[in-house]
Amino acid sequence: MGKRQALAIDPEERDLTESTERGEWVSVGNIEARRDFWREVARGALDGKRQRISISIPERDLARLKARAAEEGMPYQTLINSILHKYVEG
Repeated sequence: MGKRQALAIDPEERDLTESTERGEWVSVGNIEARRDFWREVARGALDGKRQRISISIPERDLARLKARAAEEGMPYQTLINSILHKYVEG
């Protein structure tokens, strides 16, 4: 019983641990308030008839949108839709 046995972790666990130690994870704060906020945004964006569109944007902007959406815990298309909705609603 004198020796401690090291626990084996898989590569994914190691990557997550290292990512956490590098400070790459940030708190989202009050998760319930965030959920309520995004529920309301989604509800506003989903009301009414919808039409599919196609746009071209710079890759750099799309990458940043995807990163922001990941931080918010939502698909990037939903984030784009909410941004456009907020803009047109003033």
